[in-house]
Amino acid sequence: MVQMPIIALDFPDRVYAEQFLNKFQGEQLFVKVGMELFYKEGASFINWLKSQGHYIFLDLKLHDIPNTVYSAMKVMACLGVDMVNVHAAGGSKMMEYALKGLEEGTSEGVDRPKLIAVTQLTSTSEEQMQSEQMIDHPLKDSVKHYAKLAFEVGLDGVVCSALEAGEISEATNKTFLKVTPGIRMAGDNSHDQSRIVTPSDARKLGSTHIVVGRSITQADNPLHAYERVKFEWGLK
Repeated sequence: MVQMPIIALDFPDRVYAEQFLNKFQGEQLFVKVGMELFYKEGASFINWLKSQGHYIFLDLKLHDIPNTVYSAMKVMACLGVDMVNVHAAGGSKMMEYALKGLEEGTSEGVDRPKLIAVTQLTSTSEEQMQSEQMIDHPLKDSVKHYAKLAFEVGLDGVVCSALEAGEISEATNKTFLKVTPGIRMAGDNSHDQSRIVTPSDARKLGSTHIVVGRSITQADNPLHAYERVKFEWGLK
């Protein structure tokens, strides 16, 4: 799977997203479409992104009973995106059903979208996890446990902080995807993220993919910021 930085299109609607993407004329991007933009614009925006040649991570974080997630994934497979996700907290059976739905919904001769599981959100601190989720273990142990569950049922990878990527590789294997948000350039505001790293640090820590939002989308020169992220990530 391509390892270019994934740009989070965290915009309220298609107009803002297209205005941003117009700054990258001729550039094939890997973009993340989350809940806000997808719920506003739906499949037609996904189809437009595909027509522009972009890779797409549809970030809807499904978490429901297994049959519901199975049915939803059959539909999502028809969208032709490159990657989708679920919450690992939904359990191994839910993840198995998600994978089954994707496989059954993918047309013959077409690559199945990669399926990854959210471990703990990068906005979650260890104190918050322990007090609100009542998980009486270190945060890194919770993340590693969820990653092992996802690996054992056949998922392609997880969403995690780069800080946990190395241990996840040891608990699974090096080809298991470690998709890491919470990426900031040195000196950038951390905003609502608790566990953040720079692109170069993420590479060293074992991330296979990075998701970058505001450091690019809110930059004075988004194209320049993107090129800087690519350079730090190790792409010329």
